[in-house]
Amino acid sequence: MRWAALLAVLACSRGAVGPAPLDTRNESCASCRMAVSSQKFAGQVVAPGEEPRFFDDLACLAAWLKAHPLPSGARAFVADHRTGEWVPAGSAVYSRASIDTPMGSHLIAHSGVASRDLDPQARGASPAALGSGP
Repeated sequence: MRWAALLAVLACSRGAVGPAPLDTRNESCASCRMAVSSQKFAGQVVAPGEEPRFFDDLACLAAWLKAHPLPSGARAFVADHRTGEWVPAGSAVYSRASIDTPMGSHLIAHSGVASRDLDPQARGASPAALGSGP
């Protein structure tokens, strides 16, 4: 029975890491150290065996990714601005909108074009890339 439990744990640990839940009351940005006060603008890096790194603004996530190689097995996630759901950073659709973001980047993410088009705050936004300047 012990071997079965051990094998189950090992099998689960080898799978791709998923996003961690964000506690906006207790998390600070891994880049600028400001409080992560809204999931709508947040990002995160999750690596096996490490605490997740949260970011208060997508510009902070982009700066961290530029300065640090992703740890082995790590994945980056961004929050869909409309739904708050975590999506892989590499498959998100990014826009620069005329809304205030925590660090003033105006950069927001969505899971896809359909989510962006349903977000009233993204109307009139211009396409952008993670890491693109203001």
